[in-house]
Amino acid sequence: MESRGSTEKEKIGGVTLHYTWYPGEDLYSDGDVEDELLQIAKDYGKEDYDQVIAQKKSWPVLYHFSRIRQNIISWLPLTREDTVLEIGAGCGALTGALAERAKSVTCVELSRKRSLINAYRNREMENVEIQVGNYQDIEKELGLFDLITLIGVFEYAKGYIGGNDPYVDMLRQAASHLRPGGQIALAIENRIGLKYWSGSSEDHVGTYYEGLEGYPAAQHVRTFSRPALCAIIEQAGGLTADFYYPFPDYKLPMVIYSDDYLPKPGEIGENFPNYDRERILAFSEGRTLDTLIQDGLFTQFANSFLVILKKEGQS
Repeated sequence: MESRGSTEKEKIGGVTLHYTWYPGEDLYSDGDVEDELLQIAKDYGKEDYDQVIAQKKSWPVLYHFSRIRQNIISWLPLTREDTVLEIGAGCGALTGALAERAKSVTCVELSRKRSLINAYRNREMENVEIQVGNYQDIEKELGLFDLITLIGVFEYAKGYIGGNDPYVDMLRQAASHLRPGGQIALAIENRIGLKYWSGSSEDHVGTYYEGLEGYPAAQHVRTFSRPALCAIIEQAGGLTADFYYPFPDYKLPMVIYSDDYLPKPGEIGENFPNYDRERILAFSEGRTLDTLIQDGLFTQFANSFLVILKKEGQS
């Protein structure tokens, strides 16, 4: 388990972890808080998570254990005949919700610690396996799937893929693993989302206006406006895209709008929580949103996107 090429496995409840491609150390970590998350996953059942969240009053605990996270994928049509590939499964916030409805869920996750958190919290599942290691190494061994998720992952494609066009290449690779009729669910922040103009710091680096200014300091993460994301999808080739707009964002979505049902003026109001950092409130986001909605610009300035990708020619 400590070197690449090991075939050792680990079983936690019904979940199997595979370490063939694990490099021997976690190359990505949020630090000591992951030990706390692992202890919660070991000590508590899913029915206890709301109580734990209330007691801890901690953003990482809320983010990783809130059931609201599941809203981003719970509406997608899945059956017991469908297989799912979850790229960048993290601590398993979505894994259980997918496994409850699908035939099987294959997770790919760079971090062993996060994979253990996932395994312990979903140990009652018999249809989950976790491949621990870099997606670029594991990808060539993967089969075909009915649903592939890129939830909060695409912005890190440089780290997963490398190369000159990692975002284009990641979409092409993912699409190559779709069964006929399959789809990719991609969720990512909008680089020019309204909350960043108003005074929310950029989610990944924690500084104000970093994305709006074109990431002058950040090296390994990128989010995109809708036109930029559409250009990447077009360059990947052979894919159609349906855009959805989780609100307040894709992390803790309370409602998901679509191009067929967009918010009406006055519908959203002034409810813009920011749980992880202090923020500026430079202007009324509610009134500004009403202006954008009236002028047909909500889809350009929504805080995040959920994009459902299918191969061209599929209904």
